[in-house]
Amino acid sequence: MFLRSILAWLSCLLVGVAACAADKHGTTYATPQAAQADPDFAIQGEYTGDNVGVQVIALGKHQFRAVKFHGGLPGAGWDGSEKTIAEGTWDDVKANVEGLKRIERRSPTLEAKPAEGAIVLFDGTQPTFEQHWSKNSKMTDDGLLQQGATSTDTFNDFSLHFEFRLPYLPEARGQGRGNSGLYLQGRYEVQLLDSFGLKGADNECGGIYQAAAPSINMCLPPLVWQTYDIDFTAAKFDDAGKKISNAIATVKHNGVVIHDKLEIPRGTPGGTINSESATPGPFFLQNHGNPVVYRNIWVVKR
Repeated sequence: MFLRSILAWLSCLLVGVAACAADKHGTTYATPQAAQADPDFAIQGEYTGDNVGVQVIALGKHQFRAVKFHGGLPGAGWDGSEKTIAEGTWDDVKANVEGLKRIERRSPTLEAKPAEGAIVLFDGTQPTFEQHWSKNSKMTDDGLLQQGATSTDTFNDFSLHFEFRLPYLPEARGQGRGNSGLYLQGRYEVQLLDSFGLKGADNECGGIYQAAAPSINMCLPPLVWQTYDIDFTAAKFDDAGKKISNAIATVKHNGVVIHDKLEIPRGTPGGTINSESATPGPFFLQNHGNPVVYRNIWVVKR
């Protein structure tokens, strides 16, 4: 184990310290290249066969959870029946994937081109970064937007395309595992979290925090690029400032509808705007200290 740890650290040094760091949650791998230092990363992922799908989650220190879905993977055949879960070392759980093929799913909207009339908020270039994001926002050397950014543009009704990549933290659990959030209007949070293989709660990936769980957990494995495509209608207010209708959102996660015309009854704590009103608001990408990155962000005002 000691030799393996030394080799992993040396691998981290080769890919860059910023891409691979350790803290109370264990080692954080910010890029697929850095994650190659952990042999468990090559095992984690999705497996499929005839009428069955399995998600294998790395839990750190060579422990795994295998979640078996009858009919196929979530969004790709799963019949919604009870899942079968096994945990242990790879030797303990590998029987669950025998005869299955390991696959890497890709969102059908990944790298989608901006729609006609779209405002390109971020395309990996310095001009879009400087024009559309606040001065405290940051961009990586390889052209990715970092957590903690706030758009300078504000919006009411819109259609948004948004791509994100969650880090790999095999030893972390719950809200410590790749946490961020996409705040619509700076008010309503669509959760970002490594929820691969989990239940799919309102505080997991795709959840509208404290308001609604996703209808299906479409979270792909960490370090895979994922998409949100969101149609949003702002809350409406009368002349006296009284709310007369809730905000409404339809959210697709990796191309699958997880919220369909959902009414959002209230704002989410932790945003840049603490109250609902008729005033348009920005996009805010929450910073929980995890290296979550974003790209290809564009929006059409409606």
